[in-house]
Amino acid sequence: MSLALDPAAQDLLFREAHTANTFTDEPVTEEQVQAIYDLVKFGPTAFNQNPLRVTLVRSAEARERLVPHMAEGNRAKTATAPLVAILAADNEFHEELPALFPAFPQAKDAFFAERPVREGSAALNAALQAAYFIVGIRAAGLAAGPMTGFDAEGIRKEFLDDDHTPLIVVNIGRPGEGASYPRSPRLPYEQVFTTV
Repeated sequence: MSLALDPAAQDLLFREAHTANTFTDEPVTEEQVQAIYDLVKFGPTAFNQNPLRVTLVRSAEARERLVPHMAEGNRAKTATAPLVAILAADNEFHEELPALFPAFPQAKDAFFAERPVREGSAALNAALQAAYFIVGIRAAGLAAGPMTGFDAEGIRKEFLDDDHTPLIVVNIGRPGEGASYPRSPRLPYEQVFTTV
């Protein structure tokens, strides 16, 4: 075998996993979410920055505030998912760099003093962390329904602040009936890789 990961785990995380569009009503517990984070927080980022911020939408009142900001095709599944997470980039992540990157605590000011630089780095590295989070949801035996079809400014005003940029909204739970579409094609290795 070329991979160290057990084939069953490979299936769970990638080959058999699908984006979910429907969910059962089984709740997703705080313990499950914490276990997911405690696993995926070790994924690599530049300068060990941790710009991802997650807002868990659990209450009916918060769900009612969120759903109108979703694209029309995403509203019903967001309204009925057991848990919804708003994944955002913290554009002031650099304040934590002295503690998170003790090998070079000056990185905070040397590289990230200017807001546009921070925003670009936060978006990229929070997106990496979001991908780890989605794989972590799968590792917990749950399904993720990540979506970028939403009014970002509306969600930012409703749930975040000027220092946070919403990236992805993720529905989380156990897949329900007809949860996913058939697997779509992927590009073959030869089309993706070039050796120089």
